[in-house]
Amino acid sequence: MAESSAGRAFIGSFTTAGGRGVTVAAVDALTGALTPLGATGALPNPSFLALSADATVLYAVGESEHGTAAAFDVTGDTPVLLGEPVPVDGAAPTHLALAAGHLVTANYTSGSVTTLPVGPDGRPGPAAYVLKHHGSGPHPKRQSGPHAHQVLPDPSGRWLLSVDLGTDSVRVCALDPATGVLRPHGETALRPGTGPRHLAFHPDGRHAYVLNELEPTLVVCRWDAAAGTLEPLGETRVIHDGVTTETFPSEVVVGRDGRFLWVANRGHDSIATLALDPDGEHAVLVATVDCGGRWPRHLTLGPSGRRLYAANERSGDVTWFDLYEESGIPRRVGSVPASAASCVVFG
Repeated sequence: MAESSAGRAFIGSFTTAGGRGVTVAAVDALTGALTPLGATGALPNPSFLALSADATVLYAVGESEHGTAAAFDVTGDTPVLLGEPVPVDGAAPTHLALAAGHLVTANYTSGSVTTLPVGPDGRPGPAAYVLKHHGSGPHPKRQSGPHAHQVLPDPSGRWLLSVDLGTDSVRVCALDPATGVLRPHGETALRPGTGPRHLAFHPDGRHAYVLNELEPTLVVCRWDAAAGTLEPLGETRVIHDGVTTETFPSEVVVGRDGRFLWVANRGHDSIATLALDPDGEHAVLVATVDCGGRWPRHLTLGPSGRRLYAANERSGDVTWFDLYEESGIPRRVGSVPASAASCVVFG
């Protein structure tokens, strides 16, 4: 079950909680083990990362009240900041993605989405456009206003989706590559009070799975790229009935063959395996296993798609798991210390 190539990993963390910032790590081709090579704390709280297509530039949000985004040259063993961090004109950016020549951030506290043009040298420029979300939800503490938690392009590249925990909805926009303007196209309402956090697409490009944070459930959706519409089909629990531990799911990952998906559960501190039917329209909880630490904030597949990595924020480590081919259930095989770990990406 070796990874296809050694490659490198990039770990984001909360510097205000003792994290090193952005860490570069080597990936062992046989075991999947991560070996830290170098780190930089030049950007406070780089909690989420995204890599350029050629894996030479790494982008990060600076999750703070006056949110920023930054680019790093990662051709060496230590990340090098490319220019000064750029304000996103929003508060507490928690996620970012590259789309149509722009870096796009989801700003949690301000409930907005920002586009920043990316220059030829890979550096993000000043904010081109800020789209403010509106609305609220029934949760008294978490949904008094909008909270954009994730932004990502759909597989066709025609649309940009933003998941909003505060408004219990997913917005679909068109991004103008020339101006960076976001044009709202539609909004899908989800069950009130569920607090959607993140979304992942099926490899077929016709289905998507929205993970809720305020309730431990997953919404199976049909995605129509031609129309730019997201249609909820059903909801599935990501922890077993009878579990009383307060649980806040954080991340959903879909297998590359579309047979399984995995969810990181904070509080319950587990990784859930769900089996998908051949059409991708039904998800069934198979098992949960210990995440190998505490408070798994992020979950991702390794380069070959046959290994999972969990960034455990409160125990300060990144843990990796082999995946059983028939059942999809993860088996823990190792970990590396990473204080206040929040995100792992591979290049």
